[in-house]
Amino acid sequence: MNIEEIKQMINSGEMYDDAGVEVSALRTHAISRCRKYNHKVNTNDDYDMSILTALFSEVGENVYIESNFRCEFGFNISIGNDVYINHDMIILDCNEVKIGNNVYIGPRAGLYAANHAEDPYERADKGVYSAPIILEDNVWLGGDVKITQGVTVGRNSIIGAGSVVTKDIPPNSIAAGVPCKVIRPIRFSDHRWKRPTI
Repeated sequence: MNIEEIKQMINSGEMYDDAGVEVSALRTHAISRCRKYNHKVNTNDDYDMSILTALFSEVGENVYIESNFRCEFGFNISIGNDVYINHDMIILDCNEVKIGNNVYIGPRAGLYAANHAEDPYERADKGVYSAPIILEDNVWLGGDVKITQGVTVGRNSIIGAGSVVTKDIPPNSIAAGVPCKVIRPIRFSDHRWKRPTI
């Protein structure tokens, strides 16, 4: 299979063999690229985004990714403009992971588009299935936030530190907890900052 066929297979939502030779080869390539990027950041203070943009589906302008970044494949990741990703980010992009514009992601966050089979025999046979993750524009994830497969975090929303997000979060919300739940709507202030369009 070529890379497009593999992408179609893992993005289908159907069970696939996570340990297949071609899948494993693509994962190994992504791990190697991430290690190279992280090494340059940690040893030379060199944020060479070209290493990661060669992996990703799409990357906008002013994207800044701190060290110890890891992803599973890379080709399912798209990132908008003006995005900051703090240290120790993990993206398991076994399906599409879309990060919008003006998104802030705190340290040790995780976006997990994959899930192992529930059936123990299928799980032992390396059965995995996936669903996309979407972070819409102006989202802020606090430190240690984990987002599971199939979740969309709506525009402008804030996810409190340490939350585990298993269901969609509507736009303009503050949410937190394990499991993550909406606490209240965002309060928009009339002051010197330009009020966003919602």
